[in-house]
Amino acid sequence: MTDRTTLFRALHQGPVLVLPNAWDAASAALVEAAGARAIATTSAGVSWANGAPDGHGLSKERMIAAVAGIVAAVGVPVTADIEGGYGDVAATVRAVIEAGAVGVNLEDSPGPDGAPLLSPGDQARRIAAAREAATAAGVDLFINARTDVYLSGVPGDRLADVEERARVYADAGADGLFVPGLLDLDGIARLAGGPLPLNVMAGPGAPPVSELAAAGVARVSVGSAIAQSAYAIAARAAAELLAGGTYELLADGLDYGTLNAALTAKA
Repeated sequence: MTDRTTLFRALHQGPVLVLPNAWDAASAALVEAAGARAIATTSAGVSWANGAPDGHGLSKERMIAAVAGIVAAVGVPVTADIEGGYGDVAATVRAVIEAGAVGVNLEDSPGPDGAPLLSPGDQARRIAAAREAATAAGVDLFINARTDVYLSGVPGDRLADVEERARVYADAGADGLFVPGLLDLDGIARLAGGPLPLNVMAGPGAPPVSELAAAGVARVSVGSAIAQSAYAIAARAAAELLAGGTYELLADGLDYGTLNAALTAKA
């Protein structure tokens, strides 16, 4: 684990780290085979694959099991999306470390009940608890502090709000800043000059990776977008088969042998 931990931390020093998010062992193996230098999970994809809604709908135990399966399927570092920490953040961090993850995303959204974001101070205490748990476990865990200021549409000067959170989270022991919902290059460049390496969530309509890198972004991920695309194919192929009795959408499926081999190598 030490080698993977050191490697994952070094990957944030450039060039830009691109993470096509995975949600199960097969998707992670394919992402690695495509050339990814590390694997990031998507909480939404992991939740959906386990029959639960995103937004703290999956139990911690099932999330940990999914992370362990992904770690076992790949040879590159894995960082786990632990949403809001599943209650006891320290216990969750200890569990994902035991599962083999070398990084986590920890968000300041308190859950699906419509409550406002946690205050910077409250989230800082959770980050500090995560850092303390990782240090006690002897792991230099990469803590990616996610703030949902933009994603939740928080009123006011959002950029200034995020800048303040970045300072507070860095002081608490965070290693990176993740700001989903922000795609303005000027704002991105401003945050990229702050105290923490910046992670941007991209997708259709977002600036290309090259422009994000030029703005100073250290890490680009795509959240649940790849999982959504995969499930879209499943939905359309099923509809075609059931409604028309044809199989055109199945023609572009990944070769059976290729997919089987991607997992057989790690078995």
